[in-house]
Amino acid sequence: MSSLNKYNQKRNFNKTKEPMGKKSKKAKRLRFCIQHHIARKDHYDLRLEWNGVLISWAVPKGPSYNPKDKRLAIKVEDHPIDYRNFEGTIPKGEYGGGTVMLWDKGYWEPIKGYKPNFKEGPIKFILKGSRLKGTWTLVKLKNDDTSWLLIKDKDEYNLYDDINEFNTSIKTERTMDEIATNIKKIEITNPDKIIYKNPKVTKMDIVNYYKNVSKRMLPLIENRLISTIRYPSGSKGSSFFKKHFENLHKFLGLKRIKSKKEHQNDYYYIKDINGLISEVQMNSYEFHVWGCLASDVSHADMLVFDLDPDELLSLKRLRKGVKDLKSILDEYELSSFLKTSGGKGYHVVVPLNAKVTWKNARLIAKNIAELMEARWPNKYTSNMKKSKRKGKINAER
Repeated sequence: MSSLNKYNQKRNFNKTKEPMGKKSKKAKRLRFCIQHHIARKDHYDLRLEWNGVLISWAVPKGPSYNPKDKRLAIKVEDHPIDYRNFEGTIPKGEYGGGTVMLWDKGYWEPIKGYKPNFKEGPIKFILKGSRLKGTWTLVKLKNDDTSWLLIKDKDEYNLYDDINEFNTSIKTERTMDEIATNIKKIEITNPDKIIYKNPKVTKMDIVNYYKNVSKRMLPLIENRLISTIRYPSGSKGSSFFKKHFENLHKFLGLKRIKSKKEHQNDYYYIKDINGLISEVQMNSYEFHVWGCLASDVSHADMLVFDLDPDELLSLKRLRKGVKDLKSILDEYELSSFLKTSGGKGYHVVVPLNAKVTWKNARLIAKNIAELMEARWPNKYTSNMKKSKRKGKINAER
């Protein structure tokens, strides 16, 4: 009976991307890996190659270079050798569901002239990894088949006070959050390019900003056709409007739409955080979304009212305009959300629960804007011309 049967029985390989368990041929050098694993509990997995499999222990607190630390190590099922390269997310509900980071890898060897006993211990061995080096010992606790202690032996490799300072993958340089959201690092060119001079903001600063806000931004932007404004020479240089798909956008979705003149245009949308970061890499710093999902461009799923004030109007008047518009939307039992727009304007977003054709969506928005104008004729206008906006707020839609 293969020692990997237990590993295979615990996993549904139609759902998880973990490698299927099969024994490997004997290698010239014994390999090891350590994976940071956030599942039901946060822990580190130590895996040592032996007889074609990875003998594995879960170490709740992770290894320590301090010989005084005796870290509990729980022996778990053997893993296949291919697992030493696994990094990614195990689906929720599956065995070990959570995020796995390849934290360290390399080679190991038993102390010279010493054959390790993986059933009873102790196991004295040397690690030759990127982060873990030197002599270590695994000691089995008495009267317990699974509980061991991982201890660092005293030698010249007392390298770090706290190994938890290493919070990125040695394989992809990603953090646990980036692995969980499947960010691919690798691909930011000219990261030190200055986009804003005062205060100084680099391209990489902007990339990191979008990474930080992605959890809140993506639900509003993903799978929705977009147009962007690109600034290839920084904020003070020339810019251009971008709305069509390009072949180099490997992280983005493509949507082909026929126009009234039967011309076919390729539009695009962001599918996940990789697409968002790829747009920032291409110097897109301003995002405009369509009022529909890419899966159904024939129907609107939101209305947007753009309150654009006369330049001489105060912010106080504009805020009153938002409240007036909300009072009308509340009368029609339409939920609404405020969003900032340009230098002084505001956007009021109204999600639509039912499928609404574009013709009807425009009619609804037009009626609400004209109702606002009729109710407060001295304050609002639905006419987009600047000459008609004097002393008023234009309720565009």
